[in-house]
Amino acid sequence: MDYKKVLMIAYQFPPMGGAGVQRTAKFAKYLHQFGWDSIVFTADTSGGIIDASLLEDFKNVEVIRTKAYDFEQCRHPFRLMGKVLSRKIFIPDGQWFWYRKNRKKAVEAVIEHQPDVLYTTSYPYSDHLIGAYLKKRFPQLPWIVDFRDEWTQNPYILDMKHSAYRMEVERGLEKEVIASCDYFITNSPHMLNNFKQEHNLEDRSYVIPNGFDKSDFEGLTIDKTHHEKLVITYAGAMYGRRKADPFLQALKNIMDAEKVDPKKIKVNFIGHFSKENIQKVKQYIGSEEVISFVPYLPHKKSIEFLMNSDVLLLIVGSGAGMKNFYTGKIFEYINTCKTILGLVPVDGAAADVIRETQTGYVVDSDDVEAIEAAMVDIYKRWEVGTLAVNTVWEAVKKYDRIELTRQLSEVFNKSISNLKI
Repeated sequence: MDYKKVLMIAYQFPPMGGAGVQRTAKFAKYLHQFGWDSIVFTADTSGGIIDASLLEDFKNVEVIRTKAYDFEQCRHPFRLMGKVLSRKIFIPDGQWFWYRKNRKKAVEAVIEHQPDVLYTTSYPYSDHLIGAYLKKRFPQLPWIVDFRDEWTQNPYILDMKHSAYRMEVERGLEKEVIASCDYFITNSPHMLNNFKQEHNLEDRSYVIPNGFDKSDFEGLTIDKTHHEKLVITYAGAMYGRRKADPFLQALKNIMDAEKVDPKKIKVNFIGHFSKENIQKVKQYIGSEEVISFVPYLPHKKSIEFLMNSDVLLLIVGSGAGMKNFYTGKIFEYINTCKTILGLVPVDGAAADVIRETQTGYVVDSDDVEAIEAAMVDIYKRWEVGTLAVNTVWEAVKKYDRIELTRQLSEVFNKSISNLKI
């Protein structure tokens, strides 16, 4: 097969761990099946979460690693200054310096590899600044932008209370990126509708959600016996509006009211949690017999942990704009056959997925009484062995990473042929 080439600009890429790398990593892994060779232009990151196991997926991928210029990883006593630069000074994000120092290397990558398509993905938004720079240098090179999250309308960005000047600059950058690109992709219909209210995306926008990789579920050690305790697991980060407080309050209430036996419940939080988050949890429930914190696990080990749980806790958070979020973890959740307790906006993207796949409970993130009721129902069903969900697999399989990569390849093909998909 005569393979076409895509240059992917992605600061976040393995061995960096965490949810942010998964979308690009899986696209790069499977594009070869659809006639595309991936060349990934990324940062040589050494700080933060590292998951070397993710590197096993990239046999057909060339990776160009550049100096990260990550000021948040500065050694003491300069770390605080580095954080201020990254979070308050650099626009649009802490990777602005990476963009400035490496954009000419990106030009060299285009000249050397002669890609058929340019693909940029955010976060960080500085990835798109490299894309805009390359588009000016190579105007005939089709450029596809992929927004994993919103930019200036992102609730987490709005909560940072940036100055009016900074937000005006960022809106200008967002407008330039979206006006200059050939095709626009985001990961939820709700998010796309928001972008369409601000930008002209007629006939050049697509929704490609996140998903799960079936190969990540192979070769796992799974205990299929009935557990002595109801095992509830939350996997992922906890920050901003994504808080466990309503869940913890509900759990405390039903234990205090003796609606559930504390000796028969185990709640696991998997991931990197700040001391502040851990202390907050202990304020609600101090018993380590009930609550456990599990440090960040390699991606596949994390999925194995999910498969050995009874209930998977999903927290999106509440407030303006939060209904646009899925969270990446939901798609692995729906492929486990486990019951999901979704504390999410009830009219949002995550709720839509749980309902269409029939994989669990949809409960308003802030409604403690409703969370209590759902948890008591879950506990009673677990006691009598009727907790299993009747997953709608036809709805689940459309979130397979291979299928989603096929959709991306069709956008690439359209960009170089101008044929309708």
